[in-house]
Amino acid sequence: GGARHRTDSDTMAQSVWGYDSDNGPERWHENYPMAKGDKQSPIEINSKDVRHDSSLAPWHASYDPGAAKTILNNGRTCRVVFDDSFDRSVLRGGPLTGAYRLRQLHLHWGSSDDHGSEHVIDGVKYAAELHMVHWNPKHGNFAGALKQPDGVAVVGIFLKVGKTPKPEMKRILEEIDNIKTKGKEAPFQHFDPSILFPKSRDYWTYQGSFTTPPCEECITWILLREPIEVSPDQMAKLRSLSKNGENEAMNPLVDNWRPPQPVKGRVVRASFK
Repeated sequence: GGARHRTDSDTMAQSVWGYDSDNGPERWHENYPMAKGDKQSPIEINSKDVRHDSSLAPWHASYDPGAAKTILNNGRTCRVVFDDSFDRSVLRGGPLTGAYRLRQLHLHWGSSDDHGSEHVIDGVKYAAELHMVHWNPKHGNFAGALKQPDGVAVVGIFLKVGKTPKPEMKRILEEIDNIKTKGKEAPFQHFDPSILFPKSRDYWTYQGSFTTPPCEECITWILLREPIEVSPDQMAKLRSLSKNGENEAMNPLVDNWRPPQPVKGRVVRASFK
C-alpha cells in the first residue's frame, strides 16, 4: 500500500507508535528516548509511600462551556478539543502557581473492566482514566510549555464501572457514533467539562510526564482520589471505536494505556490524610 492518508495533525514520525506489540510502550524509547527518563508517567501510587502535605491548597477550575470545539478519534484515543487562545477555561490552585488553560481532554481504557487506567492505586486498576490537559500560558504557547517543568497540568479522573452511571459522560459518549473510525472529527459545542469532576476534591500530586510519545517531562499531575462511575453500556461504547480508518476493517480501539513507570525517588504528595 502507498502513503496512508492522515486527517489528524500527527506527523508520520508519530504515527509509528501505538499500543500493539510491535509499536507499544515497551518500544517507544527507540524513537522517543525521553520515554526512559527519570520522571515518567504513569506511576503506581502506594498509600504507605505518600506524604500528606497540609500546605497543598484546594484546586479550582473555571471553565467556559463555549470553549468546547470538536471531538475526534485519532486512532489512539477519543479527544475533546477546547479553544485555548486566551484564559477562557482555566485551572488554578492546588500545587499550581498561576492559571493553566484547558486545551483538551482524552481517555485511556481497557478491553475489560478490570484494567484500563494508567495510574494504579494500591494495586487497583480502574476501567478507564480521563485526562484533562492544561498548559501554562506564561510559556507563550503549548509547544513552549512542553519544554518547561511547570508547563502542563493534567487532572486525572478514574472511571469505574457501576450500576448507577452518572450522566456526566453521557454527552461525550453520545457523540461517539459520529467518530467511529480513525480520523473522524465532529463538532462538540457547549460542554462544561467540570461536570466530570467527582464530589471530592481530594488529590495526589507529583511531577511526571505525558503518557504518550514523546513523553515530555513537563507535567504536574493532579490525580483525583474519588473515581466517577460509568455504566457497562458506556464502557462498551468507548470500546466500539475503531483504531482503523473507515475504509479499513474494524479494529477495536482498546487497551490504549501505558503501564506504570519507575518512580525513581519522586515523592507523591496527598492533599488529604
